Amino acid sequence: MKKADIHELFSRWHAIEPEPKGELDYLNPFTLLVAVVLSAQATDVGVNKATPALFAEAETPEKMVEIGEDRIRHHIKTIGLFNAKAKNVFKLSKILIEEHNSEVPQDRDALVKLPGVGRKTANVVLSMAFGIPTIAVDTHIFRVSNRTGLAKGKNVDQVEEKLEKVVPDEFKFHAHHWMILHGRYICKARKPECAKCPVIDLCAFKDKTA
Repeated sequence: MKKADIHELFSRWHAIEPEPKGELDYLNPFTLLVAVVLSAQATDVGVNKATPALFAEAETPEKMVEIGEDRIRHHIKTIGLFNAKAKNVFKLSKILIEEHNSEVPQDRDALVKLPGVGRKTANVVLSMAFGIPTIAVDTHIFRVSNRTGLAKGKNVDQVEEKLEKVVPDEFKFHAHHWMILHGRYICKARKPECAKCPVIDLCAFKDKTA
């Protein structure tokens, strides 16, 4: 995609939604971290149904450790992979207490060392909790990047690297959410709703449905 087209693409998304927000519910950086960990291979809607009761009991690492792994598991049993996720939430809470003074670190390298936290999760936390411009490539962003021709790559790391280079600085902070929302509601996996697409004329996808 040409540089001018990339700028136009993000300009249109900005005009539609100037301040896009993530759809996960959270109270503070810690509960955001937990919510993002729980959202792996699960929907934000499903996570948001489970976390209010969990966060009412445990909105800090200390309280999460205090309620214990079994209680965490009880709250998140409706979420996929809940056994492994309960272990990870309990373990990462202990590590935050022991190694980070109960604070979520504002550093990607430190974040990815926590149980259940990969690069995508770390980038989401850095962006949403601390306002650090990052692009966390999930399945939606991977699909949109490749379909449109914005940033083609065979894996998420390649796509992230290219997006970091091509996304204009003025749009970088919100780029992550614009692309997720576009992939979630318009550029869907099985059948994109191209008739609704505000950037259809800029998109390189050959099998448009419109």
